[in-house]
Amino acid sequence: MPQRKRALLPVNTRRRVKADDDYFPFNSLPVECQLHVLSFLSELDKCNCALVCASWSCLVRSGKLWRVADYSRRGVFHLGQEGLLVSNREFERWKAWVHHYTHHLISRGASLLTLKASFDLGDQCNKWGELLSHLLQNVHCRDLSHLDLNWTFTLLEPLDLRVHTSSSSHQDNITKMDQVNNFQILLSRLVHSCPRICKMRLHFDWSETSVALITQFQHLRVLELKYFWVFKGVSQNTLQTLTKSLPNLKSLTLHVLVPLRNLGISYTLESLSLEFLDVSPSRGLVFSRLNLPVLRELRAKKIVRGITLDRRTRLRIQSRWPCLYQVLREGTPKLQALNNERLLPNWKEQSYRELTAILQQSCYCLQHLDSWLW
Repeated sequence: MPQRKRALLPVNTRRRVKADDDYFPFNSLPVECQLHVLSFLSELDKCNCALVCASWSCLVRSGKLWRVADYSRRGVFHLGQEGLLVSNREFERWKAWVHHYTHHLISRGASLLTLKASFDLGDQCNKWGELLSHLLQNVHCRDLSHLDLNWTFTLLEPLDLRVHTSSSSHQDNITKMDQVNNFQILLSRLVHSCPRICKMRLHFDWSETSVALITQFQHLRVLELKYFWVFKGVSQNTLQTLTKSLPNLKSLTLHVLVPLRNLGISYTLESLSLEFLDVSPSRGLVFSRLNLPVLRELRAKKIVRGITLDRRTRLRIQSRWPCLYQVLREGTPKLQALNNERLLPNWKEQSYRELTAILQQSCYCLQHLDSWLW
């Protein structure tokens, strides 16, 4: 109301008009609705909202507003960069932010649904594994559903830690063992603290202990496993055990690099629930048998390994492998798409030109791979 007209009103009326002007309808919403509105804000905006008034400060302290723990954020100056080398001073600033962020989530009583982190769990100096365990112990994470974890390297590292030295392969092996041991400790804690995880993306070492732990996440629906070490192979039984032990798994992406010593090995994959399988990031992964009755989409790709073989050796290895077309016909009755291409309804009865072109890109058999260079 204009100031001149308001001055002409009686005093009681002016007070009532002023009260109407100061009224903010947001405060009359149910608390759950207010929390829902604030949940769309960024973490920084939520903290700024806490400065508005006492009631908003109380709202912002609700654990329901802190659903995501994202340690992959590094500020606007480092967006889009991975494994960044920084000065010691900047690393210490980032490390202080990590600890402050952890304390912030704990003090807010965060109720986490998502955890994203990239820390070298073999780092005996900074002990990132203990930091993540401390977080899980002190927040509500029973409902955690999404885990994105890279435990092989830290996002920011000081320059002096990356100076090349003449360290022996024995020392490298010790470092890898430390990483695996700490990863398994963290994975064990996740099993007990976060049993409802349904989406997981992480590097994987394919040891029997790690496989036994990951198969305890019975709610898993989406799983992506990246290779941990190029010299670490995957046994045939291990891969089969993994897929058979996850009854709700719908999507699986595998980054498997088959070591040269294991060339010629082929794998069996079984799952009664799997609908999407992507092995295109893998190298040397060949299937001898599939039992995937509800699989609808497969992505597979041959990747040149740069290995020169004589003809006799190549033929001896390839003769062990069945054609992918035959494997799919027998084990994927509901397959509808191969390498992003829609299959014709009668693809199982008769191959056709487009399907043959796809097989040339994905099959390792004698018919579809005629090269000495892998």
